[in-house]
Amino acid sequence: MGMHEAETRAVASRRSDVVAFLNRWGAGLFLIALILIFTAQNPHFLSLRNATNILTEVSIYGVIAIGMTLVILTAGVDLSVGSLLAFAAMAAAWSAQHLPPGVPQWPVALIVAALIGLIAGYLQGKAVTLLSVPAFIVTLGGMTVWRGATLMLNNGGPIAGFDDGYRWWGTGAILGVPVPVALFALVAILGHVALRMTRYGRRVYAVGGNAEAARLAGVNVKAVLVSVYALVGLLAGLSGFLLSARLNSAEAVAGVNYELRVIASVVIGGASLSGGAGDIRGTVIGTLLIGVLSNGLVIMHVSSYLQQIVIGLIIVAAVAFDVFAKSRARS
Repeated sequence: MGMHEAETRAVASRRSDVVAFLNRWGAGLFLIALILIFTAQNPHFLSLRNATNILTEVSIYGVIAIGMTLVILTAGVDLSVGSLLAFAAMAAAWSAQHLPPGVPQWPVALIVAALIGLIAGYLQGKAVTLLSVPAFIVTLGGMTVWRGATLMLNNGGPIAGFDDGYRWWGTGAILGVPVPVALFALVAILGHVALRMTRYGRRVYAVGGNAEAARLAGVNVKAVLVSVYALVGLLAGLSGFLLSARLNSAEAVAGVNYELRVIASVVIGGASLSGGAGDIRGTVIGTLLIGVLSNGLVIMHVSSYLQQIVIGLIIVAAVAFDVFAKSRARS
């Protein structure tokens, strides 16, 4: 009987090791597999031009995903980021268009977009903490509010035509690296440092792991929660500015379904929706995975409707695996 129990425990231990390995490296291995599959289907998939297109595309919502990582680490979620991106972009474009001739547009547009994102995120964080309303409901309402505000700002029409300085933020390059990609890398590095090497990062993990225990340990839980929503709002505003600069236009339909891509990037990267588990490295991998998958399916002439189905199934699979991994850890 004792030998049988020892064998059972050994098998369970090996299974736990496999689950832990997949939880940590699964997304990265899946990303590599996708790259190999799509390259086999079309050798041009790994061309410099296509790789640059993928990185530039994912950078816009990848910047938001870094902020969403902090929100999900606290067991929250923000469904309003796509609408907030559109509102910030429209407000930035409107401000730029109403400047006197000859005045550089980008400084004002960048400040406006960032401030709108920061203030909107702060207000949503305050609503979550002061009103004790679930973040899902608050940001679902915000998703509608910010989209409506976007439509009101220019009567539903686009604002297009910016100066060279404004467009540089979306189409320019720094040492050969597209500006949005460089900013995504910078935000990811800063997010990693903040989470892993600062007291603030430890507090974010503590709140997500057990908010009551964190409160008893002296952490200002409400302040941490408000800060993560303010940060993701700020990054949504920055992404709105980058998107308008890249397209040379701000449109009321910008950012539609971005909340899906952002949350998918974080969850596929290994973050737990129940909070307390995840990191920036995983989010970056998840962001790249979504971009590679979308681009590869386009190259293979797969319908855009089917692409949404595939991404949705991957999200469900990632969450299901997270639940499975936690159940194995407890057993």
